[in-house]
Amino acid sequence: MIWYCVVAAASPGQSNKHQKKTDAEQRLGNNFSLCLGRYCRVIIELDMRVYLDYNATAPLRVEVRDAMMPFLGECWGNPASLHWYGQKASHAVETARAEVAALIGAKPQEIVFTSGGTEADNLALFGYLEGSKGSRRGLVTTVIEHPAILEAARELELAGTPVRRMGVDADGKCRPEEAACSIGEDVALVSVMLANNEVGTLQPLSEIAGIARTRGACVHTDAVQAAGRIFLDVEALGVDMLSLSAHKIGGPPGIGALYVRKGISIKPRSYGGAQEYGRRAGTLNVAGIVGFGRACALAKNELEQAGSRMAALRDRLERLILEQVAGTYRNGHVLERLPNTLSLGFEGVDGASLAMMLDVIGVAASNGSACSSGTGKPSHVLAAMGLDQEGAAGSLRFSLGMETTREEIDFTVGAVAEAVRSLREARS
Repeated sequence: MIWYCVVAAASPGQSNKHQKKTDAEQRLGNNFSLCLGRYCRVIIELDMRVYLDYNATAPLRVEVRDAMMPFLGECWGNPASLHWYGQKASHAVETARAEVAALIGAKPQEIVFTSGGTEADNLALFGYLEGSKGSRRGLVTTVIEHPAILEAARELELAGTPVRRMGVDADGKCRPEEAACSIGEDVALVSVMLANNEVGTLQPLSEIAGIARTRGACVHTDAVQAAGRIFLDVEALGVDMLSLSAHKIGGPPGIGALYVRKGISIKPRSYGGAQEYGRRAGTLNVAGIVGFGRACALAKNELEQAGSRMAALRDRLERLILEQVAGTYRNGHVLERLPNTLSLGFEGVDGASLAMMLDVIGVAASNGSACSSGTGKPSHVLAAMGLDQEGAAGSLRFSLGMETTREEIDFTVGAVAEAVRSLREARS
């Protein structure tokens, strides 16, 4: 592990005889310099900061904030109340419910608001399986799911639920033929993510869902990363439940939703009032729901243009880094992936150290899922794809958003080239 420290920068006019500007540093501008430690860097002045971690969270959109503000002030009613204040809040909630439903081709009454994607995933798995009766009690999922699914599956397994976990190929894709072998008559629920949060690979979900439904199993998908980035239609996907999260698409954190197809019964995880059609008790987060609805409406209207634009910038970032940085490789499928997500591996480089150095330079990227950060373990996704420990530890995820510019992409290319060079020199 390479440690970083911050020390006092030299005053203007002072020289450092140990400092030598490289072409990459000149290209980045005079915003960082080598400092006294062998591998440390000191921020002198950051002319630019680039955010490329949209898969962790996206900034709150101005339009979303503006839509929320009245419900953080003068519109304070409880939507369950029958008076004017309550009905004004209720109308806003139902408008937002329709906007969320429209993003995925669902009916408004099929949307259950939750506190986020994790709760939506847990409600789907525990809610459906705990309500299952008869011999069908099994769960089939994959080894590359988000921790919200993996940990829920582990808890269910400890409680006696049979769990089967499907593997993936070198591109991070599930094999429908493995699904056909895994989904037996004892399986009640199949949960497969639509798009992987680390490498962006899209799963053959409609094909897997078709297999599951012909065998009588219910189908859930975690579509948190896919929403707002690719076209979603629950009918075309063939799913019975689908998880969403607002903060991935420019909405507020702390609010999400679970789509539950009409006729599918889930056992609530919280008890109290009759909110959300009796499927989730508790006073609704009106401001958050309104913001979520507005974010979904914006995402739906901008989807086609935003997707193609992000894909073009992502491809530019990938092409230039692969051209300029030797010993670099892509993780994930070359075509069947999210338009905003790029995972790259760097030989001879520790991904966490690279992410830290890029942050000092002014680029925010990630060496894995934000929900798995701090574990100290290599990515379970990359390991499942066949990368060894060094390869998994040497990878970095760049995830773009609507606000990402070509200038930021080009800045990032130079920053990555310089940071990788520095880290490799430090190891030699």
